[in-house]
Amino acid sequence: PPVPNYKLSMSIPEWLQAIQTYMKMLQYNHTGTQFFEIRKTRPLSGLMETAKEMTRESLPIKCLEAVILGIYLTNGQPSVERFPISFKTHFSGNYFHHVVLGIYCNGRYGSLGMSRRSDLMDKPLTYRTLSDLIFEFEDSYKKYLHSVKKVKIGLYVPHEPHSFQPIEWKQLVLNVSKMMRTEVRKELEKFARDMRMKILKPSSAHSPMKERSRGKSLSPHRRQASPQRRVCRRDKS
Repeated sequence: PPVPNYKLSMSIPEWLQAIQTYMKMLQYNHTGTQFFEIRKTRPLSGLMETAKEMTRESLPIKCLEAVILGIYLTNGQPSVERFPISFKTHFSGNYFHHVVLGIYCNGRYGSLGMSRRSDLMDKPLTYRTLSDLIFEFEDSYKKYLHSVKKVKIGLYVPHEPHSFQPIEWKQLVLNVSKMMRTEVRKELEKFARDMRMKILKPSSAHSPMKERSRGKSLSPHRRQASPQRRVCRRDKS
């Protein structure tokens, strides 16, 4: 499929819809083979090269690849802030991992992404708060009898495609299964406010393993496990 091009006549929601339509045309990768290697610790510049390769090859993609491709296609739109949102869910004795690209623009939140499930990927740019968006995903998961255990929110991704800065994937970690919704909302809104004010710094600037966390902390061994192999590996979403 042709790579979408932004036109001045487009509104931002129309542009985001064009990007999502393009990703859907690539289709979700059901083959069991990962066509593109995504190392989450790579600099943004390297990941953008992988995104270019995706547009050239036009092969099916999974959720992590969709996040990288979404960042690539929304570069150059400074009014559109992008940040990763990761979910860890539990179903039938197994844990599953999924990630989407959160979007913030003109006071509204939405998302881009890919999933086996149509309501676990893109969300329209209509949510007034970050917590409204997260709760929408949580409610969607419930339809498939998945319980959300953890939600991880990263920082805004720079619009500079040649940046050597890696993506900050998990600045805030919430153990939502151990928290009341009112507490989750409070934490998410404080974090979202800090993000909008651009006062948060990458946790890697302080310590490679440091992160803001609420609820029971991840163990050091669990945090150091290869996240790029876990994400989407068993994404039933």
